[in-house]
Amino acid sequence: STLQSYKGAQIFEALGLDTSVITRCFAGTASRIKGVNFDMLAVDAVAQHELGYPARDVVLPPGLPETGEYHWRCGGEAHVNDAVGMANVQDAVRRKNDDAYVAYSQNARDQIRSCTLRGMLEFDYSKAHPVPIDEVDPWTEIVKRFCTGAMSYGSISMEAHSTLAIAMNRLGGKSNTGEGGEDSERSKVRENGDTLRSAIKQVASGRFGVTSSYLADSDELQIKMAQGAKPGEGGELPGHKVSESIARTRKSTPGVGLISPPPHHDIYSIEDLKQLIYDLKCSNPRARVSVKLVSEVGVGVIAAGVAKARADHILISGHDGGTGASRWTGIKYAGLPWELGLAETHQTLVLNDLRGRVVVQTDGQIKTGRDVAIACLLGAEEWGFATTPLITLGCIMMRKCHLNTCPVGIATQDDELRKKFEGTPEHVINFFYYVAQELREIMAKLGFRKIEEMVGRSDFLKVDDNVRNVKTASIDLTAILTPAFTLRPGAATYNVKKQNHMLHIRLDNMLIAESEPALQGGQKVKIECEIVNTDRAVGTTLSCH
Repeated sequence: STLQSYKGAQIFEALGLDTSVITRCFAGTASRIKGVNFDMLAVDAVAQHELGYPARDVVLPPGLPETGEYHWRCGGEAHVNDAVGMANVQDAVRRKNDDAYVAYSQNARDQIRSCTLRGMLEFDYSKAHPVPIDEVDPWTEIVKRFCTGAMSYGSISMEAHSTLAIAMNRLGGKSNTGEGGEDSERSKVRENGDTLRSAIKQVASGRFGVTSSYLADSDELQIKMAQGAKPGEGGELPGHKVSESIARTRKSTPGVGLISPPPHHDIYSIEDLKQLIYDLKCSNPRARVSVKLVSEVGVGVIAAGVAKARADHILISGHDGGTGASRWTGIKYAGLPWELGLAETHQTLVLNDLRGRVVVQTDGQIKTGRDVAIACLLGAEEWGFATTPLITLGCIMMRKCHLNTCPVGIATQDDELRKKFEGTPEHVINFFYYVAQELREIMAKLGFRKIEEMVGRSDFLKVDDNVRNVKTASIDLTAILTPAFTLRPGAATYNVKKQNHMLHIRLDNMLIAESEPALQGGQKVKIECEIVNTDRAVGTTLSCH
């Protein structure tokens, strides 16, 4: 029955296929940007066949050449992260080398042209009225909108995880626990004023390490519905990476593998999600509640439901990001570019006059200030980074994250390998400084003084015809570039107000007031009151105090 449920279900979307191919082979399948036709597919098929069965009598070594599909190979497939770019950014952040960052940014631009939809876009300066850069938001304010990705302690080492936390806390941004929980000891302030505390506490399908104190000690609670690199696949932390420390943090057993199910087993509808949002908000009224979604066709409608369910924050995650421990099939074939999901989400929220209620964030191989600027123009006011901050800490993209053999001490729990970790918070801080400064330069050229002015202004983007080739000539990016503010004039295009969670009418308010002698002086308190079925999550806010 399971197989029959999937047969013919068309639970996928085509990316880069022309309408003629869709109509004949995949009728009814979404294909929003069009792309290659049968002639181009035939050329590729013949070329691949020629590699294995040459038409001429030639002497070839046995086996097909390494194409670099998964690992970077000289002359192979283009990758967003290549050796030159990694060397430049590491040099830039370690020596504060401005020239190295410029070289890194240009290299990233060249690679992005080959690999992403945003690589086909350029800024439309013809509409701009430039302003002095001194009038633009300072970099110290911009970095507060930066977050590091949800990488759990377990997937990466304590050294890497805590270094990211220290850096983001110094900047005023946010680091993310991932779904592996966090030891309460990390919240203690060190003598130099640093803290290892992650501002964002994630609540994922496995619920690893989720306790009342974990929820109470957060600035943001993030519900992970799926992961950008492998939506619908779930995850697994191999048993050999589950050390005693990780098991203690995750409330599990050392040496036993930990499975993260694909779905949340208590969320089967938007109403279930709304209840979890309410529960989390009650557990920590000070924290904003975020819902992590992935880029897919129809994500705009889902995001509208999430906004109506009173989430404070929505994250649209692209397929480019994700853990190095993802299955190769997931890395290559699951998920969609954040450009598609972000634009659809922003447009749908504005069209339904919901955009003003929520903060929208996106992530997925955002590497430079240019990437941030494009994401902002497409509708995001916050941005997540994961791969590049790890590269600044020493990652060399060995792609051995799941094997516990990371040679630079980042994605390993091996005591000897962890000693090789050489990253510092200053490396991450310097990187975000460069990104923010690059963004400020673009903002000044486009005439934006505030991030809020820039959000959703996709009319300042246009297709760069200079990067088109035979395969990309027919790609249509109209759906991405449609300005949302034209869909519903007068509707808010960025977050302007907070959600009303109706916490002021909760029974817990009375319980907290009457429990003051116990909370403040440790006295015994007995409370008698009537509880009705509309009093949801009773006691959760009290437990936060």
